[in-house]
Amino acid sequence: MLPLSSSSSNGSLGSRDAARHTAGAKRYKYLRRLLHFRQMDFEFALWQMFYLFTSPQRVYRNFHYRKQTKDQWARDDPAFLVLLSVWLCVSTVGFGLVLDMGILETMKLLLWVVFVDCIGVGLLISTLMWFITNKYLLKQPSRDFDVEWGYAFDVHLNAFYPLLVILHFLQLLFINHIVVINSDWFVGYFTGNTLWLIAIGYYLYITFLGYNVLPFLRNTVVLLYPFALLVLVYILSVSLGWNFTRGLCDFYKFRVR
Repeated sequence: MLPLSSSSSNGSLGSRDAARHTAGAKRYKYLRRLLHFRQMDFEFALWQMFYLFTSPQRVYRNFHYRKQTKDQWARDDPAFLVLLSVWLCVSTVGFGLVLDMGILETMKLLLWVVFVDCIGVGLLISTLMWFITNKYLLKQPSRDFDVEWGYAFDVHLNAFYPLLVILHFLQLLFINHIVVINSDWFVGYFTGNTLWLIAIGYYLYITFLGYNVLPFLRNTVVLLYPFALLVLVYILSVSLGWNFTRGLCDFYKFRVR
């Protein structure tokens, strides 16, 4: 195999290579490519989106290959983020139409969903997971082996995409006909809550896979423990007639008042 980068006689990166591998340099390269659509590999991003549903392990094997060839776990191509943003905008407009919102209300909802639900919550979750994994799950704490914040953000985006498709696309087909209007009907809240169970289950599982693939982490199975709480809440919701989708729709309407 060709060497990944040149190194000094004691095995450490040279000053020029070290500068290229700092977090700031990687972040600058990533943000710079956001302005150059022709440099983005949208075909590969679509491939990742497809396999996040069918075989998410294959997606994370690609992350492992990137570490071997480019010496970083996180994506260096923002194509996935751009496509995710497009899907998010389209699905939010769909919610606006289904909930009979006006143009202004739909635009307000779009800003809330993109900048708060996706970016804001994503930054919070990524930072929390970055801190937890580096603080408690490292096999041997070292400057040479740690979870990159950018990788933690990528794991969140990977897990968020199936959740988005299920709750913001698939669920739209059921809102007016089954889930919301007939909110007191067992089939209604059973259908809606089952979609929530599947969506959040996908999120937890893909998050686990993302950190489990890192060879310097231990006890990543703890990331699967929330499944027990998820199943318990689901059983309670079906037994007590809670309708999570109705709650989401009411919350969206409240936001744009």
